[in-house]
Amino acid sequence: MNTTLRLAQQPDADELLGRSPLAALVGMLLDQQVPMEWAFSGPYTIATRMGADDLDAGAITAYDPEAFAELLKEKPAVHRYPGSMAKRIQSLCAFLVEEYGGDAAAVWTGAASGAELLGRLQALPGFGEQKAKIFLALLGKQFGVRPKGWREAAGAYGEAGCFRSVADITGPDSLVKVRAYKQQAKAAAKAAEPPR
Repeated sequence: MNTTLRLAQQPDADELLGRSPLAALVGMLLDQQVPMEWAFSGPYTIATRMGADDLDAGAITAYDPEAFAELLKEKPAVHRYPGSMAKRIQSLCAFLVEEYGGDAAAVWTGAASGAELLGRLQALPGFGEQKAKIFLALLGKQFGVRPKGWREAAGAYGEAGCFRSVADITGPDSLVKVRAYKQQAKAAAKAAEPPR
């Protein structure tokens, strides 16, 4: 796995995301309630603070939970909710160690179909249906992980030529398009709410 990504919009952080399956998963896990670039720069910040050039599921699982939370709370914080995200990252890593021997890429290698891969992603702690579909689309569109039926399994996020999610961001221009789409979707959802 060595892909050029532009999710963090920072060369070092994006380089780590492109070569580290665990970093990509952790970035996706962090991608909620904060700007996308902040979320996807998190894995690089964590690795740097741990004195490593990559993330290791076993090392993160073994890390003292309070100390790991403090690592994420250091300024600048890795997330708006560093304490709860520290727990989620450690839960994800513990699952990967238990189920996949600590190899994050094993989640998608060998998946016979898009549906199977989606099921594997949804089984990850912190990955609901939408997050799993977005990550599946990211794997297909930018990492070349394309088991049969991957676009269908990813739903609307798997469509070619769309700008719906991180799966579609390849640089500053596409980032602007994805942000515009999200704002339109939010406005449409708000307009559809019944009056109070």
